[in-house]
Amino acid sequence: MTVIEFKDITKIYRNVAALNGMSFEIEENKMTGVIGRNGAGKSTMLKILAGFLKETTGEIRVFSQHPFNNLKVSANLIFVDDQMSLPSSLTLREILTEASNFYQNWDKEFAERLFDYFSFHPKQRHNNLSKGMRSTFNMIIGLASRCPITIFDEPTTGMDEAVRKDFYRALLKDYIAYPRTILLSSHHLHEVEDILENVLIIKEGKTLLHLPLTDFKEMAIGFSGDTRNVKPLISEKEVFHIEENGIDQMFAVVKNHFTEVELFEAKANGVEMSPISSSDLYVYLTNKSKGGIDDVFNRA
Repeated sequence: MTVIEFKDITKIYRNVAALNGMSFEIEENKMTGVIGRNGAGKSTMLKILAGFLKETTGEIRVFSQHPFNNLKVSANLIFVDDQMSLPSSLTLREILTEASNFYQNWDKEFAERLFDYFSFHPKQRHNNLSKGMRSTFNMIIGLASRCPITIFDEPTTGMDEAVRKDFYRALLKDYIAYPRTILLSSHHLHEVEDILENVLIIKEGKTLLHLPLTDFKEMAIGFSGDTRNVKPLISEKEVFHIEENGIDQMFAVVKNHFTEVELFEAKANGVEMSPISSSDLYVYLTNKSKGGIDDVFNRA
């Protein structure tokens, strides 16, 4: 069942388009990575989805309803980021106690086990925590709420490497035990790819790709070798990245739509083939040019 629908969504801030005709659909009980460079529009899209912001144009449905100022959406969705606002008048332990009044699926015991594992003090206050500890506490709220739609927007800000690994492992284990629709935004695909089912890649306020991660991993192939042999091979293909390596040597990343005959002939001509990691492909796809930073050094 489709629980989130975006159709031609735009969001304009002072004549600048943060979103520019974004469209996609999210199915129920899927773990989706929202991946994009800083400034691509990830947070704006997620805040519109959560009902915090109103779109400028387009159509959006969450649980078949418009999310802005919508009680049903608010009751069944949680948005977690490093700006999450929690009452400073309450201690951390009191916040966990009160959370059960806001989230009908709240797991008190799970929240307390996470609280103890990450060594929080019951009398600490949210606004006095370090950046990393604040993100960790926010993560506890996000996991223990078990909302039908759970959004983590760059949730590991400030966390050290060990805590980030613990968070991703806890997220995956809890998702398997209690399936729900989870959106996890990041600009580091390599950190989250092991737990994702789908990826939604955003570039310049638009949906660049939305597909299963397994398909994304097989989407491209790399060719390297003599320029005279590589160029004819890729001349009529979709090229994602290309760079010159030394005199008359070329490396190209191309959409993987090659026949066995084409690949056999390429190998016979001395062209080397290599798989492309999903994180490298993400970087190539979101670069402003096919040559990446090398284009800065190329004079027309």
